[in-house]
Amino acid sequence: MKKKLFFSFCFLFFIGVISCSDDIASDKENETEQGADKEEGNGEPTTPITMEAVEFAAFPGAEGHGRNATGGRGGKVHIVTSLADDGTKGTLRYGIEKVSGARTIVFQVSGIIHLKKELKIREGNLTIAGQTAPGDGICLAGWPVSLGDNVDNVIVRFLRFRMGDKEKGISADGADAFGGRYGKNIIIDHCSMSWCTDECVSFYNNENFTLQWCIISESLRLSGHTKGPHGYGGIWGGMKASFHHNLMANHDSRNPRLGPGTKSTKDNEIVDMRNNVIYNWCGNSCYGGEAMHVNIVNNYYKPGPATPTGTSKRGRIIAIDKKISDSDKQSYPAIFDTWGDFFIDGNVVDDGWINGEDDYQRCVRATNDNWTYGVYNQFDKKYTITDDVKQRLKRTAPVATETVTTHSARDAFEQVLRYAGCSLSRDTYDKRIVEEANTGVANFEGLNEHNGQRKVGDIDWKSTDYPKPGIIDSQKDLRPADAGADWSAWPVLKQSELVPADTDKDGIPDEFEKKYGLNPEDASDGNDKTLDPNKNYTNLEMYINNLVQDIIDRQNEKGVR
Repeated sequence: MKKKLFFSFCFLFFIGVISCSDDIASDKENETEQGADKEEGNGEPTTPITMEAVEFAAFPGAEGHGRNATGGRGGKVHIVTSLADDGTKGTLRYGIEKVSGARTIVFQVSGIIHLKKELKIREGNLTIAGQTAPGDGICLAGWPVSLGDNVDNVIVRFLRFRMGDKEKGISADGADAFGGRYGKNIIIDHCSMSWCTDECVSFYNNENFTLQWCIISESLRLSGHTKGPHGYGGIWGGMKASFHHNLMANHDSRNPRLGPGTKSTKDNEIVDMRNNVIYNWCGNSCYGGEAMHVNIVNNYYKPGPATPTGTSKRGRIIAIDKKISDSDKQSYPAIFDTWGDFFIDGNVVDDGWINGEDDYQRCVRATNDNWTYGVYNQFDKKYTITDDVKQRLKRTAPVATETVTTHSARDAFEQVLRYAGCSLSRDTYDKRIVEEANTGVANFEGLNEHNGQRKVGDIDWKSTDYPKPGIIDSQKDLRPADAGADWSAWPVLKQSELVPADTDKDGIPDEFEKKYGLNPEDASDGNDKTLDPNKNYTNLEMYINNLVQDIIDRQNEKGVR
């Protein structure tokens, strides 16, 4: 492949396993591009040279309805130099809460940031470039992270959100690892989310939104939520929202739940869900979609050891719902008793986990005829489904969507497992999740004492048939039998021994600036557009996007736009 970047990356895979990529090492031996002016004797460029032009969007590879978010483009730079969460200068919290206006957050550290309270993004025009962390990257632990209401223009890339239940009774009572509502122009790319006590990732009621190439895994079922069992993947919806090339693995339900918001009308909910991989659902896979206009295209559903056998749920693509209860009439008056409409095509239900001929055939039939065996046979018994209802539910053409590179479902399975999540440097946790999804196993199960019980006291634990493989109750359930006293569920993220110098604090390392003819002692050139031949991206954006461009190029192979 032609080298486009200052940094190029090579992928290392587990032998025989298509889905597990190891850390992608940077290659600092790239040749200087032709045409660069040189100083006599030292070979350093004296004038800026352009790099190869790339497609203009939030970043190269940004797709779907959120692809045009501008983030912190042209604004201030905040450099994270500390893993502390005390809100002082140099912390992530400072950059999010104290720096106002358009801003880009870059990192000079790698490791786990143990949050001391919820981290809420209340002001937009923000880019968080997790790929700049020197080493294994950044993980946010302990408390939820969320987008505040009415936040506009946010780009978040290559971060981990692993909340856990350490703050049980405080943050852990019904919290999402990462989520947000009522924002617009938002794109979340190549992030990893796990260990929530409600949903891992819920984004709905947003406008112009994309969640792409993320790993969403192991929500906590009996975590101490006062409402009882949860363990949910996420609620997905929005007014032009795209959810593509994500892996959802090891959730009891909401895989995902397509959910309108209380502000939804019969016309404004437009959702595109394509090329996602859904593995090892238990109580429910995908359902909902009340009064929504939805594409469900080329997704790959893979039953796992927790997936019910001997039931049509095994072949479920979606169980469509509508709002019909008395409480729904009060909360959702604009869409009460209203069906959505759906374009459903090209989805595959994997037949690799075989529990007899009947289950095998359920998967095969759903793959060959998505509607008859993956949708029409999935309705709750409370609905009366006539031929007229079936006709109104089924769109003959897709809902309009922004550009998304689309793979076949089977190619999407391979590409998502190779490149989703923080794949610049996958931690041991994501490697395990990807390996489980690839091989069809689940290595852990819930250890809460209420597994196997129904109602105890005020809580209906609904757990007579639990635990189930892959459905955990706490991150502590992952503890090996021989673990020492210092064991932690959060994987170690190593700091690089060499942190690139950045003399002018513009977010661009000196070495890169010298190579491309920028001035490492002039911070203002970070917001210039001298490196992009099309004069769209700032020099800072060209640098941070270059760090992962090889991943973007490779993940889109075999796809069609």
